[in-house]
Formats: sequence, C-alpha cells, structure tokens
Amino acid sequence: MIFGIGTDICDVRRIRTSLERHGERFAAKVLAPGELATWKARSSRWPERGVRYVATRFSAKEAFSKAVGLGMRMPMTWRSCEIAKLPSGAPVVVLHGALKAWFEARGLQAQISLSDETDYAVSFCIVESIPGAKAARLVLGDDAAGEPGSLQPTAT
Repeated sequence: MIFGIGTDICDVRRIRTSLERHGERFAAKVLAPGELATWKARSSRWPERGVRYVATRFSAKEAFSKAVGLGMRMPMTWRSCEIAKLPSGAPVVVLHGALKAWFEARGLQAQISLSDETDYAVSFCIVESIPGAKAARLVLGDDAAGEPGSLQPTAT
C-alpha cells in the first residue's frame, strides 16, 4: 500500500552557485559521508559531474522527505538519508540513525528514481507500507549484521 509520494525538481545552477560560494561546507551539509567521498572523487575528475551529483542527491532527498511526510524536520536530516546505488546501478535510499529506526518501525520501503539534464535534476519517490513488514529488501548502512556501508539483504 502506498504510504506517500514525493517529487522534486532542482535547478543545477542554484547548486553550482552554492558550491562556488560555500564549497565543501555546503556539500558536507547535504551529503552523507559515503556520498561526500563519491562527490570528491567525481569533482576531482570532472567538476561539472560533481555539481550534478550534489543536485541529484539534493533533489532525491527532498522527494523522499515529501514521500514520508516529514519535510526537513526530525528525524529527517540531509545526512541521515543517503542515495546509493545497487550493483546494477539502480538508485536506492539508505537510511541512518533515528530516521532509519523511524522508517523501519513503520514497516516502510522506498523506491527512488532520479535524473538530470544540463540545468535540472529531478527525482520521484514512492514509499510503501509493507503489511506485516515481512518483505525482504536491501539495506545499506549501519546495522549490526554487517559492516557499516556494506550492501546486504535483510528481512524486516
């Protein structure tokens, strides 16, 4: 059953301006530690690719926050929501800390899609309520069953 739907469009030029003005401080505010490492690597090879990376993550986190109905208020924070990718390349929402606990306590699952063009990044998120919370899903992050940052299937 659908719990919530969120969408967001982000002007890449606005993100570029913020990065030019505030540099890594802005990126560190928006990106989780794993995302920040990816951003640094991409930016060093091709700065424009780094800007788009931040824009897509910004947009995806906004879409997710709308889908869960929290907006940007606790337990939702920029850094507690990470947008990673599966080995197939598909984007996946990875939650940490209090947001992860809040999300799992409600038996929720998220699907995310993101895209970017020259001037815009767009994201769409569907959050579903899983009856009985028995569905298996992939979780990346800080659970006790594995190392932080490792991708592992878990049952909820």
